[in-house]
Amino acid sequence: MILASRNQDKLRELAEILPGVQLGALPPWFETPAEDGESFAANALIKARAAHAALGEAAIADDSGIEVAALGGRPGVYSARYAGEGASDAQNLEKLLRDVRAAGENRRAAYVCVIALVDERGAEHTFEGRCEGRLTMTPRGARGFGYDPAFVPEEGGSADERTMAELSAAEKHAISHRGRAARKLAAHLGTAVPEARP
Repeated sequence: MILASRNQDKLRELAEILPGVQLGALPPWFETPAEDGESFAANALIKARAAHAALGEAAIADDSGIEVAALGGRPGVYSARYAGEGASDAQNLEKLLRDVRAAGENRRAAYVCVIALVDERGAEHTFEGRCEGRLTMTPRGARGFGYDPAFVPEEGGSADERTMAELSAAEKHAISHRGRAARKLAAHLGTAVPEARP
């Protein structure tokens, strides 16, 4: 099936999480549609529908981001462009931490991912994964991408202060929003994937 994304970090992560699923790349001529939906599911479906319509093959797309309690759930679907169109991961993270500092003491946050599948017949399915946690005001770690250097997942327990960017790939995939959504997709497809182990 086609993965409707040009985000190389997402491509790499999904290939690691779903080794039993053959993912095809978008052709160079494909024009990525505007992601103007009001939810992660809406944006994921926009991309998957466009790839399916253009290529006539089963297509999947993911839309994901971070929801911060102190900011009323923002940046949400605007996570990739929180600091403006074309903003880098570092710029988005800097703005987020600045806004959270100004909002008070609540640092609760959740990563959310929705993977949309449009199958060969055009039937549509969505699979959601969440990872609850909190933000640290000082970014740490060199792995991952996006907001990972400031996100501490709650699955590690109170004694584990590591951010997503300090976890190994296997540890991250076992608990991440994208890992959880991808395993739901794999179950729907009847594809065996390795058991998630931190």
